[in-house]
Amino acid sequence: MISLQNLPQAPELEVIDEVKTKLPFKVILYNDDWHTFEEVIAQLIKALKCSFEKARELTFEAHIKGKAVVYTGELSDCLKVSSVLEEIALHTQIVSE
Repeated sequence: MISLQNLPQAPELEVIDEVKTKLPFKVILYNDDWHTFEEVIAQLIKALKCSFEKARELTFEAHIKGKAVVYTGELSDCLKVSSVLEEIALHTQIVSE
């Protein structure tokens, strides 16, 4: 009969419960062929609380390059920004740096 006392002990594993949410994250807005410049600009102003000029600049960047980083910050803030942008079915993605 095998005794449990004679078996080698497995090393203790460190369990990490905390998800790193304070790292810088980015919200990426992707270009599409469905929304007008005016719609995207208005939604960016709503999501970022930025000026018309800043929203227009970000919209134009997404249009020309196919995508634009529109926000950088903590994960919780990125989720809020992304959620507002997606209210009108804009395509976004949140990535970590």
